[in-house]
Amino acid sequence: MVHKTKGIVLRTVKYGETSLIVTAFTELFGLQSYIVNSVRMASKKGSAKAAYFQPAALLDMVVYKNEFNNLQRIKEYNWAHLYQHVLSDVRKNAVALFMVELLNKCLKEPEHNTDLFYFIEDALLHLDVANDKVTANFPLFFAMHLAVFFGFRIADEYTEEQHYLDLMEGLFVTDQPPHPHFIEGKMAEVTSHLLKIMQPEDLEELQLTGEFRRKLLNAYETYYALHLSEFGTMKTLPILREVLS
Repeated sequence: MVHKTKGIVLRTVKYGETSLIVTAFTELFGLQSYIVNSVRMASKKGSAKAAYFQPAALLDMVVYKNEFNNLQRIKEYNWAHLYQHVLSDVRKNAVALFMVELLNKCLKEPEHNTDLFYFIEDALLHLDVANDKVTANFPLFFAMHLAVFFGFRIADEYTEEQHYLDLMEGLFVTDQPPHPHFIEGKMAEVTSHLLKIMQPEDLEELQLTGEFRRKLLNAYETYYALHLSEFGTMKTLPILREVLS
């Protein structure tokens, strides 16, 4: 059957001489893989087609859906939103690639999740128009709020007394945990503040140094690794740390 759906490109792999296998998170079907033919031809037309399938691209697609196939086909595709900056600005693209990799590591099953799709779409649109301060803090915001959709959101119960964040339990606690996976002090306080922020533009209020952001991102990577099996390490994180320094 043929369906219209939006899709967020997560990654592409070269296939044959001119084709791509594209992994996308779709509005209707969740995580899907598509074969796209004749988009790597050595011509201006071929290059223009390949540009649609950059990671983080937002596409309107007409797709074939066969329940018995793992690899689907795309009949038609076009921009759902033509970014001003996300695909061209070095800093914003680094943030977007971090977001895409984190999402890709969290997704295990192809089931649709429209709430998650709209969250990712909205986050990318906000990133596209964000100022420098918001852009720098965006990975922290995204990492904290994405966890909600995968069942391990941190309960925002930070107080001056409960100033340790136990990353294994996802809880703010009074006593230092009996393991090394925790943060405390300002790092815990900032995490609490991030959990309260619902609109990305409010990230401008957070005055953080590059070094502080790097430490917090390291902690959040650990948090995800503790709660998702086979999470491993993030390839985009070293690049992101460098770009946002």
